[in-house]
Amino acid sequence: MPATAHTEPVALSDQLERWLTREGEKTLGTLVHTFGDKSFAILLVLLLGVPALPLPTGGVTHVFELIAGLVAVELIAGRHEVWLPQRWRALELAGPRQQRFIAGLMRLIRRLERYSRPRMRFLFHKRFTDILFGLLAIAGTVGAFLAPPFSGLDTLPALGVVVLSLGVLLEDALVALVAILLATAGIALELALGAAALHGISSIL
Repeated sequence: MPATAHTEPVALSDQLERWLTREGEKTLGTLVHTFGDKSFAILLVLLLGVPALPLPTGGVTHVFELIAGLVAVELIAGRHEVWLPQRWRALELAGPRQQRFIAGLMRLIRRLERYSRPRMRFLFHKRFTDILFGLLAIAGTVGAFLAPPFSGLDTLPALGVVVLSLGVLLEDALVALVAILLATAGIALELALGAAALHGISSIL
């Protein structure tokens, strides 16, 4: 009896690249339709990748953070498919103006894939860990949203959510732990600088 051919799983970066380079729309709605239950984490990667990467955002950062917050809430609520208002479903994720962002994000994903491997896979895709994932994603998203404009302080919390989402997709507990540390450091830095600013203002007054 002939041996069954072993097929290697398709890397996340290759799946995303196929979707990004194929014909047709590249909207939030088509992404959800294509990736199914994986779209929760993939959406968080793409949406929070905007403030996480040091690139011009065209003023859409807060819009993407609001959508990311809704996705995280749905994850906590136990939904199996992402629901988005029709207006948001039509939001374009890839196009001529997003090329630099997409290229930078793909480099980050491929770099992480090179060093990542499944670690403690039993922790992932459970109800409890989905809730924890959603709560951590909300914390990082709020941290990025509340960062002062043009301060760069939104980078670490947003990057934490991006790396955490990739850790979930890659089923790598070590990557997820690094992500939590990144987000925590970013939020702590925001709070410390905010407290210093308030102290400085109060001392002047």
